[in-house]
Amino acid sequence: MRVLVFNWRCWLNPAMGGAEVFTREVARRWVRSGHEVTLFASAFPCCKHEEVLDGVRVVRAGGRFSVYWRAKEYYRKRFSGEGFDVVVDEVNTRPFFASGFVRNGERVVCLVHQLAREYWFYEVPFPLSYLGYYCLENRWLRGCAGLPVVTVSESTRRDLVGLGFDDVRVVPVGLSFEPSEAVGEKEGFPVVVYAGRLRRAKRVDHAVRAFGVVRAKLPDAEFWVLGDGSFEKSLRGLAGEGVRFFGGLSDGERRALVRRAWVLVNPSVREGWGLNVVEANALGVPCVAYDVAGLRDSVKDGETGLLADAGDIDGFAERVLAVLGDEGLRMRLSRNALEYSRRFSWDKTAEEFMKVLEEVVSAK
Repeated sequence: MRVLVFNWRCWLNPAMGGAEVFTREVARRWVRSGHEVTLFASAFPCCKHEEVLDGVRVVRAGGRFSVYWRAKEYYRKRFSGEGFDVVVDEVNTRPFFASGFVRNGERVVCLVHQLAREYWFYEVPFPLSYLGYYCLENRWLRGCAGLPVVTVSESTRRDLVGLGFDDVRVVPVGLSFEPSEAVGEKEGFPVVVYAGRLRRAKRVDHAVRAFGVVRAKLPDAEFWVLGDGSFEKSLRGLAGEGVRFFGGLSDGERRALVRRAWVLVNPSVREGWGLNVVEANALGVPCVAYDVAGLRDSVKDGETGLLADAGDIDGFAERVLAVLGDEGLRMRLSRNALEYSRRFSWDKTAEEFMKVLEEVVSAK
């Protein structure tokens, strides 16, 4: 198979996120299985405009917004003559609309990690936020209706079916490391941890406020914030005693800290899946999260963690306190979370995704 992937970013982009991790892990495995993969993505400062990473040819042009029309230009000038079997249109709020310009017999498959929905109000200024939420996103996605779609969670599948998509396959995410053999040694005092980007839509401010309630009950507790982002300055201004910011860390440094935490928190407005949840599970750490799209898929309420009503900071704090204050509950959730994480593998993800592509191509 010869596969062309359009995505707004590659995994070396400083602004990369979970979608780019997914792309990297499946693409490098497809190459190892004998397929040829080309990724077209936006450029970033000091990047190479073309290079090979883990066997994947990466071509970069355009910026955050211009990457979409540059993709069309590059297809017309270069890619249309390279004999690709399938084109993956990776949707990060806005599709590339590859089906509108791919004209050389290639099949097009959409990859949708999540819908933006409430993200518009957290990450985009008024009035564009209202335009995006009530008009743009639905219109963009309906422009891809009729195409086969791959997504990463049942929540997103239901969202897409509600928009009129009728061929939506769920391919779960994987893990980039082997789960721990057992729940490891924890810090000697209660530790709540957040691991991820510091953006408004991640609502880490809710976790900081909830930790204020926790700290009032457990004065020796600490909240470790692992990650960086545009919302960090605001969070530092909000944080009280016991909140520690670690900034950006290597994978090894981050995992070493998460492993010693008692509970992970994720109060995001929504997720495609919640990769950080399963990664924490693989380190023997349960999660308290809001009951929202994606997180209700990755957190098994009462089994691998606890869910609180979306936006209920007091309810969120109560569930964190329940985990911290009840050793029996915490150990049960931790062991279940660790066992649950063993279901996930990037090898399995790449294999299932490739089966979808092969079925689509064979159905020409």
